Amino acid sequence: MEQTIISAELREKAGVRGTLSAYRAAGKVPAVVYGMNKEPVSIAVDEKAITAAYKKDANVVIDLKYGDKEDTVIIKAIQRHPVKNNFWHVDLQRIDVNKKVIVKIPVVLMGDAPGVKIQGGLLEHNLRKLDVEALPRDIPHDISIDITKLNINESIRVKDVKVDSKIALLDDPEMIVVSVAVAKDAAADIPAPAAAAAEPEADKGGAKPEAAEADSKK
Repeated sequence: MEQTIISAELREKAGVRGTLSAYRAAGKVPAVVYGMNKEPVSIAVDEKAITAAYKKDANVVIDLKYGDKEDTVIIKAIQRHPVKNNFWHVDLQRIDVNKKVIVKIPVVLMGDAPGVKIQGGLLEHNLRKLDVEALPRDIPHDISIDITKLNINESIRVKDVKVDSKIALLDDPEMIVVSVAVAKDAAADIPAPAAAAAEPEADKGGAKPEAAEADSKK
C-alpha cells in the first residue's frame, strides 16, 4: 500500500466553545488520535488532505505528523456535516505496522453475469464489504469478484472468494456474497402445479345408488 503522509496541528483549548467552528472555518477538521495504550490527543488536520486520502482508500495507512510526534494511523470513524456532507470530525486509531488489523474491505463485482444478461435473472449483491485481517501495509483497496460465470439460481459465497494469501477473510464462509435470483415477474409467469382432480361429491340427501336399486326390487 502506498505511503500517505499528513501533517496536523495540536488542537489547543479543545473543550472551549467556538474553537471547533474556528478550526472548520480555517479549512481544518477536528480529530482525535487514540490507541496503543497511549493518551488520546486532540488535533486538527487539513480537510482537503484527509478527504483526498479517504477517497483514495477508506483503509489508507497514514503517517501522521503533529508537533514533535509521529504516529501511524488508520481512519476509524468519520462524522459528516448533516447538510454539506463534508468531514466534520475524524477518529484516527494508532496502529503497529507489524501487527495485523481487522478492517472492512469493499467488494467490487467484475463483468456481467449470464444469469442476468442472458437468462433474465436479478443480481443480488448481499455483502458489499468483507471483514479482513491483514498487516496494515497488505490491506487491499478492494476485493474483486468475477461474476462472468454466474448463472440464474447460482451464488458465490465467502468460501468461494479468492484473495491473496497475506489476508484472511473473517466472515462466515457460507454467507452469500452475490447471487442471481429469478426475477419476480418471471416467477409470476411460471404456472402453478395442476390441482389434484376433485373426488365426486356424495349425493346430498336421498339414498345411495345401491340402496335405491335395492328398494326398487322390493
